Amino acid sequence: NTAMAENCAPGTPLIAETGGLNAMIVDSTALPEAAVRDIVNGAFRSAGQRCSALRCLYVQEDIADKLLEMLQGAMDALTLGDPWALSTDVGPVIDDLAHKGISDHIAQAQSEGRVLHALTAPASGHFIAPTVIKVRSITDLELEIFGPVLHVATFKASEIDDVIADINNTGYGLTFGLHTRIDDRVETIVNAIDAGNIYVNRDQIGAIVGSQPFGGEGLSGTGPKAGGPNYLPRFGLTSVAPTLSAQDLPGPTGESNRLKLHPRGDILCLGPDVDAQVQAVNALGGNP
Repeated sequence: NTAMAENCAPGTPLIAETGGLNAMIVDSTALPEAAVRDIVNGAFRSAGQRCSALRCLYVQEDIADKLLEMLQGAMDALTLGDPWALSTDVGPVIDDLAHKGISDHIAQAQSEGRVLHALTAPASGHFIAPTVIKVRSITDLELEIFGPVLHVATFKASEIDDVIADINNTGYGLTFGLHTRIDDRVETIVNAIDAGNIYVNRDQIGAIVGSQPFGGEGLSGTGPKAGGPNYLPRFGLTSVAPTLSAQDLPGPTGESNRLKLHPRGDILCLGPDVDAQVQAVNALGGNP
């Protein structure tokens, strides 16, 4: 953004997407088999090397023991090996530098007695065994561990607002997952979470172009969502202002895919064209 300010014309759009400390909440009403399936996919598929991957799982303490037992069983069924083999579920991480950083993180947790479950990695290659690490909350994570490492915290039902606040306070906002069978809870949490992509009762990786446009907010990116109706025009010299009304997008039968645009928070307008800035912010529902 700084480089663009120094070298580009005023108003040149910045379109960016980065990683994040992506979380999932599983409450006591969730279907555990479905939740475990989506946790394994979100945390360990592609060796955890997806910007959208699940990094911190919150499980309501009423079901934590049962769900974590099921999760460990599902992990034990994973096969690590050559990605070319159809039987392989988890391949290696990208390079030696990534391998060392992730290994050091796991070793630190191991020394503190916080590793809940881990598989065995092949002896050669840049393999990291899928690992589950206990944390108090997402606030224990200072940075994204870009590999097959899942951090797990438990919460009481009365603490759900604190959990949401902790997730939002990371400053990141790429993906978020929720497993619950209570419609009111879906609406409440979806409206409270600050994340670009929110997935309910499914995993949080593998957004589908045209159905689930992808992008983040906060420290996880800016600009229109990739694969969405506002993406391609934003690269042009002139850009059509997006509508703030929700759009229902096509998708598989039984699945709801909704694109919503939200204005930013308070915006400070400075410079010789303050009036024009204020008009533009107001037009998009912002608060100048």
